[in-house]
Amino acid sequence: MFQDISVEDLQEMQKDQALVLIDVRSPSEFEESTIPRSVNIPIFTDEERAEIGTIYKQVSVEAAKQRGLEIVSAKLPDFIKAFSRYKEPKVIYCWRGGMRSKTSATLVDLMGIETMRLVGGIHAYRTWVVGTLEKLSSTFTSEAIVINGYTGSGKTKILQSLQEKGYPVLELEGMANHRGSVFGQIGKTPHNQKMFELLFVQQALEVKNSPYVLFEAESKRVGRATVPDFLLEKKINGHHIFIDLPMEERVLNILDDYRPWEYADQCMLAFQKLKKRIHTPIAAQIEKDLQTGDYKSAVKLLLEYYYDPKYYHTAEQIDPEKSTVLHVKNTEEAVQEIEKILFEKVGNIKVNK
Repeated sequence: MFQDISVEDLQEMQKDQALVLIDVRSPSEFEESTIPRSVNIPIFTDEERAEIGTIYKQVSVEAAKQRGLEIVSAKLPDFIKAFSRYKEPKVIYCWRGGMRSKTSATLVDLMGIETMRLVGGIHAYRTWVVGTLEKLSSTFTSEAIVINGYTGSGKTKILQSLQEKGYPVLELEGMANHRGSVFGQIGKTPHNQKMFELLFVQQALEVKNSPYVLFEAESKRVGRATVPDFLLEKKINGHHIFIDLPMEERVLNILDDYRPWEYADQCMLAFQKLKKRIHTPIAAQIEKDLQTGDYKSAVKLLLEYYYDPKYYHTAEQIDPEKSTVLHVKNTEEAVQEIEKILFEKVGNIKVNK
């Protein structure tokens, strides 16, 4: 028989062992929000779930159960095979830890695959996230090291590199799945607030005991997500590291990140949203560059006549005594210089050594 576990049990177990979290909800539910690092093995597709829901409302509960049984029976071999791919201990969950997760756990258990079921499902996990987020506002004591710089300075790339090296990082744009500008969602599907908070709490708990934490100087909103107020307060009072890269390097960073030639229509649509804020002759030239595929020129003009002046105004408000400017040639050099600053401040402290 499968074992039921609580959210608190899950948190403790994850400290000591690798678990496979399996979300058995439909693909669209999984896409909207899920527990971080989960995989989706849906017991019903979106269409099947809608069909069963209609039968439940218009006919009866028993008729809905019968139709569900017919659907599951037909796909049972593939369903079991999908679970068999994972050798680690498995935790199954659905929305409230009800029929879908119970049925799934029962089926795989009957086939000899040991599994656990998360009581309350993602709804219970979400409740835990909200409560943990409230506690973090008063218990998150790490000093903020804020990575700042003009658009195209490679701030996200720098943070990701530092994170890979084991430094305590909160990668906010990754959590939001958005780059934080009008062009920020090109080639991406931005996360909603629920998904952002699920990811935020996970990363925050991993770094909360570090004497410092690194993150980018984001505004209140990143795409569809809102950054917690306590982190914005830390940004204001933290130490800012300004990355100063040559213009050509910044243009290349943007082209490498956005790959505008693959999303030409999305780029043009985003440009229309800010076109009126740019001097008319320059705006006309940018539009022409986008139409003809001269993206290097378009990006350079956008930086010179829109993003840089806008950013300069924001940068002026930072206390110079709480900031360090790094004049570097590329992001690799920036990472090296930031490591030196961190070592001078607190020594060789990392989350993962």
